[in-house]
Amino acid sequence: MLDLSSHHRATADAYDAVAVRYAAFARHALDALPLDRAVLAAFAETVRAVGPGPVAELGCGPGCVTAHLRDLGLDVFGVDLSPAMIDLAREAYPDLRFEVGSMDALDLADGRLQGIVSWYSVIHTPPQDVPPYLDEFRRVLAPDGTLLLAFFESDGEPPTAFDHKVATAYRWPIDELAGLAGAAGFTEAGRMLREPHEGERFRRGHLLMRPGKQPG
Repeated sequence: MLDLSSHHRATADAYDAVAVRYAAFARHALDALPLDRAVLAAFAETVRAVGPGPVAELGCGPGCVTAHLRDLGLDVFGVDLSPAMIDLAREAYPDLRFEVGSMDALDLADGRLQGIVSWYSVIHTPPQDVPPYLDEFRRVLAPDGTLLLAFFESDGEPPTAFDHKVATAYRWPIDELAGLAGAAGFTEAGRMLREPHEGERFRRGHLLMRPGKQPG
């Protein structure tokens, strides 16, 4: 059983409580988001160009994006704090592997992963606690691996809390989040910002990162 901090436990409990409704919402969310699908496709192509290797979706929720990455030809598995979400993911996609775990303390060897997708999964992390997550991503990613971060963008303002429907979340200026990733040892390969669709409140940010030299 995971030894979770109070923040982790609160986030897991919040998602456990809405897991069924959230899964129903997420199941077809990508269908109406061509730019988001394009970013995921670019990530998959970048990973495949290097060669076979495991990919993790960290903060996978009910597994919809994990399954999409599988359909793009990746050897992918999912990790999430919420046991209820993992149960739903296993039920919906029995051919894929899903594990309960924390993104900042992964049970993986150094350099084990060829790719990491963090699809709106660090958004609930207080800004001061984000660097350890990025350090952990860097630790488990292979030297020729790829990281994709998706998040709510703050239009250049400092990291800002907002009333996410599940739990308090944070919007990030894309340059600041890219800078934190750089401090953790990543270099930027590309970025995409898109304006909110109908029913969305905020711009969406996406960063494609590659490992550079280890910091320090």
